[in-house]
Amino acid sequence: MIEKLLFSPKEILRYSRHIILPEVGPKGQKKLKDAKVLIVGAGGLGSPVSLYLAAAGVGTIGLIDFDRVDLSNLQRQVIHTQKSVGTLKVDSAAKAINELNSEVKVDKITKALDESNATKIIKEYDLVVDGTDNFPTRYLINDACVQLNKPFVYGSIYRFEGHVSVFGQKNKPCYRCLFPEPPAANMAPSCSEAGVLGALAGTIGTLQATEALKLILEIGKPLAGYLLVYDALNMEFKKLKVAHNEDCAICGKNPTIKSLKMYEKECGDDLISCKMISPKELIAWHKEKKPMQILDIREPHQRLLGVISGAIEVKMDELKEVAKNLDESKPCIVVCQLGVRSKAAIEKLSQLGYKGELLNLNGGMLQLAQEMI
Repeated sequence: MIEKLLFSPKEILRYSRHIILPEVGPKGQKKLKDAKVLIVGAGGLGSPVSLYLAAAGVGTIGLIDFDRVDLSNLQRQVIHTQKSVGTLKVDSAAKAINELNSEVKVDKITKALDESNATKIIKEYDLVVDGTDNFPTRYLINDACVQLNKPFVYGSIYRFEGHVSVFGQKNKPCYRCLFPEPPAANMAPSCSEAGVLGALAGTIGTLQATEALKLILEIGKPLAGYLLVYDALNMEFKKLKVAHNEDCAICGKNPTIKSLKMYEKECGDDLISCKMISPKELIAWHKEKKPMQILDIREPHQRLLGVISGAIEVKMDELKEVAKNLDESKPCIVVCQLGVRSKAAIEKLSQLGYKGELLNLNGGMLQLAQEMI
């Protein structure tokens, strides 16, 4: 009876709440169906972004992630389940997306985004959503999007604070306009080291999905030129204006960045290399009663998870005094929550002239706890 349908009867029913919106309507829903969105990272931010874009009817979703689901991910990465632990995140996420909306095409990309493939991958999509957790990849996304004139929906989370913006568009500020260079190593601890409120990922990811939908539909006022800052503890939003920097190295009048380059350093990469001890080895040493000394440099609230018997609890600024009383004839194992701060402590001890064997507990106390499950 009805001819020239843009959608099947099932699609009309599925997207009926969109279609009745004057700002969306059948034409807008068709834009969503034809859209191709690349999501870099299938973790805390990528989870809500993927699910809401799929639910909205975005026709093609590209997922980039080479990591596997870990039990510690489930606190915030809601697209994955307990049954997904150990599987590739893109496989787990694709399954969840298609269970929600089988009409969505999912492109699974299980290799790292780098300078050799970023342009080739990103140019196939209409826009990019940032679900990364590291600066090198974020700067790479920004630079590629500027060069390709593709919108880049930025999001980041840290402890109880989240940021959202839209970068990469012509004549609009980019990420480098706001942050010209990555922070110095050790100046920006990751979420795995500093922690993050799980629900915060949902809030920021949902805001990112909203911005992506607005860009596809060409409605409203996207966050291009603004940085939205969310303080979860005080339930406050601040919208800060971001100016276009005419001297920006990638989008300024005379850009100095002509080709893509991946920053090599992650936080902590400029620390000295140090010997590692695995949780399994430490457990074995403990059972064998091997002579050793353990320095626990975690914060007091972190020690509530449990302590290693006989460990010396010490603050970073107390290392100089503690080092004087250590026995250099015994291996000294330095422990923190995840094995990052302990690496910095080992470097400090070395600078103080400590001559004994120093070992970093790989993965920290959280990995040790997992090993004992």
